Amino acid sequence: MSYSVSRVPWQQAEPLLKNVREKVFVCERRIPKKIEFDRNDNSAFHMLVCDDSSQEPIATGRISSSGEISRIAVLMEFRQAAIDKIIMRGLFRIAEELELNEVYIFSPLENVSYFSEHNFYPVGAVFMEAGLPKQRMACPIKNAQEFANQAKYYLSH
Repeated sequence: MSYSVSRVPWQQAEPLLKNVREKVFVCERRIPKKIEFDRNDNSAFHMLVCDDSSQEPIATGRISSSGEISRIAVLMEFRQAAIDKIIMRGLFRIAEELELNEVYIFSPLENVSYFSEHNFYPVGAVFMEAGLPKQRMACPIKNAQEFANQAKYYLSH
């Protein structure tokens, strides 16, 4: 299988990005639409992955100018193809272009040890988001590419 990977502005790619995120987060993970789509979409940098054979969007992720990585979504039938690594590499490239020192993600508690094994460290206290306990996890950008190369599949709201 081959894929097209693009950095896309929300204003132009909104329907494609929403398509993937609604399937993964709203339908599959039961995140309310009003939480899933927020004001950060307009200012974030988005990655979009499309399947070359069908031309359909299959994955997305975003990073804010402050380094927050979020909304990583891969359609269920493509999760074994390491598409998450493709998205993460693109997001880390954007972080480097923005000259950020570190990136961070709000990890579900069950994934904290996973992120810790990949150069992320906890920051602050556990908090609730969309009814789920989360922990902010940060990673120096110099270590981030190693994570992208070794990551197994995960979803990040």
